[in-house]
Amino acid sequence: MIESSDITLNYNKDNNNFKPKQLSSIDSGNSCSMVKSTLSTKESDVDNITITSKEKNIKANNEKEGSHIKNRFKLKESWKLFKEFIFTNILPLKKIDRYLISKFLSTYIFVILIIISIAIVFDINENIDKFVSRNATLKQIVFDYYVNFVPYYSNLFSQLFVFVSVIYFTTKLAENSEIIAMMSTGLSFPRLLRPYIISSIIISCLTFYLSSYVIPEGSEKLIKFENTFKKNNVRTYTTNVQLEVDKGVIAYIGRYEDRVKTGYEFFLDKFKNKKLVSHLQANTIRYDSLSEEPYHWILTNYEIRDLQGMREILSSGSRLDTIIKMEPQDFMITKGQQETLTSPKLKQYINRQKERGFANIKEFEFEYWKRGASSFAIIILTIMGASLSARKRKNGMGIALGIGIFLSLFYIMFQTVSKTFAVNLNIHPMLAAWMPNIFFSIIAYILYKKAPR
Repeated sequence: MIESSDITLNYNKDNNNFKPKQLSSIDSGNSCSMVKSTLSTKESDVDNITITSKEKNIKANNEKEGSHIKNRFKLKESWKLFKEFIFTNILPLKKIDRYLISKFLSTYIFVILIIISIAIVFDINENIDKFVSRNATLKQIVFDYYVNFVPYYSNLFSQLFVFVSVIYFTTKLAENSEIIAMMSTGLSFPRLLRPYIISSIIISCLTFYLSSYVIPEGSEKLIKFENTFKKNNVRTYTTNVQLEVDKGVIAYIGRYEDRVKTGYEFFLDKFKNKKLVSHLQANTIRYDSLSEEPYHWILTNYEIRDLQGMREILSSGSRLDTIIKMEPQDFMITKGQQETLTSPKLKQYINRQKERGFANIKEFEFEYWKRGASSFAIIILTIMGASLSARKRKNGMGIALGIGIFLSLFYIMFQTVSKTFAVNLNIHPMLAAWMPNIFFSIIAYILYKKAPR
């Protein structure tokens, strides 16, 4: 029996028959080696292609990582150059400056955390019964109230926190004779104040930005929560509203109920060349809060009188959908509403109300100027605190801290009184807002002159 590996087919041309022919061992060996070499060549080609593709991927990844590393290195180098430029040319800071700035800012943050934590505990203890009785959910209490409570009061009493922080850590430095050691090297008191002023400018800018653009959005949720779950008998109506809604167009509402967005005894007079040309009156006027277009009002039981010389045209109806350029918040002023507006919106609101002849905007004007004045007060109180506590005393920080807290509370009280002056005594709101700063600048100058040299 002949195996298939040992034979091949031979074609005979004479009888057209195939005859098997046995291969020699040498021929069979050569053919097998040829097949094997061909297969190995193909396998090696596949392996070479695979290795080449892997090398390309590795090379591409290395190039990407190298580019990222180069970019990071460039950013680090540019940041180093920027810091060197700032701290060498604009703010040349030394180790003593960085030390005092870190002390200032860390103490300021620590004081905020301590006092606000205590305030939250007292607030929960005082209002927990109201929250429970009025069915306030845990989510509303935490996210609508306390999440906005912390930044609001941290920013409101920022001057107090700064003053206490400066007095606390400066007194500690004086007790440890660190200030004496600094001045013994020839460091003057004005030079010592440089890191204090830099830190106060940082806090002042941050406070101004938060009070002008960030906190008003959260204050809206805070005030809404307080009106719903904390306060009793919140006023939701106003009477005798009169304002100019457009040039030569005067609107009057006898009584407006904010809960139902409805006004009663509505009149609208249009003047031209100081002469009355149209008079509209309606029993009720309701603001359409669901309408896509603004200033949409619905009048019921209305009557219109158009005056054309000696003629008078009367028209009436039971319902009239119309556009009147006024909104409920234009005349329905709630307590603390000025704190819910960012500074650009507040300025826009003041200008619009002035154009309409609306008189009750003194609180809004005072709030607008107070944001800048309160931020600048941080710098004044920092100089006061450093001048007051830089001298080493035998009785420790007790007297200095007591004087600092008293002056801080006096500043807050003075600010409240100046607001009353602006609202009731017709003092310009800008002057009223800056009156405490002017007064405390004099005190700061006196303390600065008496500080150790």
